[in-house]
Amino acid sequence: PVKKKPRTFYSAEQLEELEKMFQEDHYPDSERRREIAAVVGVTPQRILVWFQNRRAKWRKLEKLRMKGNKKYSTSSA
Repeated sequence: PVKKKPRTFYSAEQLEELEKMFQEDHYPDSERRREIAAVVGVTPQRILVWFQNRRAKWRKLEKLRMKGNKKYSTSSA
């Protein structure tokens, strides 16, 4: 059986840094992930997973936002 890695908990400072990086680029390459990992203090693999999860959250929010915009734009017609 594959052993799961323990959950990584990020401090407020780490999250702030990660969010800042996410605003700059949603898809950092492996070199950029290594740089971010060095700054944040976790492994590049953890950075990869964080960005995957953050993109999923971003897509979900975008979808909800689009649904909300449609609701208001069609009611004015």
